[in-house]
Amino acid sequence: MASSETKTTDSIGGAAGTLGQIVSVEAGLDALDLVVTSRPTFRQTFVNKIFPPIVALAVVMVVWFILTPIVDDPTKLPSPGAVGGEFKDAWLQGNLLGYIWTSVSRGLLGFFFALLIGTPLGLVVARVKFIRAAIGPILSGLQSLPSVAWVPPAVIWLGLNNSMMYTVILLGAVPSIANGLVSGVDQVPPLFLRAGRTMGATGIKGIWHVTLPAALPGYVAGLKQGWAFSWRSLMAAEIIANFPDLGVGLGQLLENGRTASDMAMVFEAIVLILFVGIAIDLLLFSPLERWVLRSRGLLVKS
Repeated sequence: MASSETKTTDSIGGAAGTLGQIVSVEAGLDALDLVVTSRPTFRQTFVNKIFPPIVALAVVMVVWFILTPIVDDPTKLPSPGAVGGEFKDAWLQGNLLGYIWTSVSRGLLGFFFALLIGTPLGLVVARVKFIRAAIGPILSGLQSLPSVAWVPPAVIWLGLNNSMMYTVILLGAVPSIANGLVSGVDQVPPLFLRAGRTMGATGIKGIWHVTLPAALPGYVAGLKQGWAFSWRSLMAAEIIANFPDLGVGLGQLLENGRTASDMAMVFEAIVLILFVGIAIDLLLFSPLERWVLRSRGLLVKS
């Protein structure tokens, strides 16, 4: 009897110990799930996000000031003051925002059309083996083709107009968007697809509720690259296709500076092109990328 009671006591003790370990593990997992959601202070934001770009810009400006008297040739390296004067003149004449808007409106609209074409194309290529084997290599080849190569045929086909600009943007951006989505779909775990089919998510419903959400990281990377190709394609088209009815965008401003041998204007155009590219990335794609990462637990709010 005593032996039986001892075994019972040991069994209860063992069960209690196991239960305690489970509770301890759950408590540990709960602790890992705790996320600090308090908003960062202005000092933290300034130190981590604002101060580093300011330092980088200051270093560039210092190097520029040092090199200007060494080169001592405004036709090769204009002074920061000369470039600033170009910005001032363009602002006072009311042209500065016009340069930016002409290019940005074309770029965003062309990218929107590329998105409408590249997304379904990427899905079809990713899901249909025959189409993937047929045009998958072509998409990869088109993605590696320099955007400037499309400008001459587009001018011959469509003439010097906005349709030519949008065509060049589409040919540059669609392959990147499609390939990004194909890459994202390839990385979707098969278990997700089987679980979706089990729950009735088939066809369009499965694509919308399972495939696209699971493929978002690759898709967003493709969108980001697609915008870069859109912007570069547009700049190439604006530089080569010079026509008064097209207006003066940033690429045309750059070409005007080259034609006039005005390096201050050339630098003005380069700075504006860089500014727009960085601004679009910070305002559109970086928040989207952070949202995707955070939704998958890969980025913790701090």
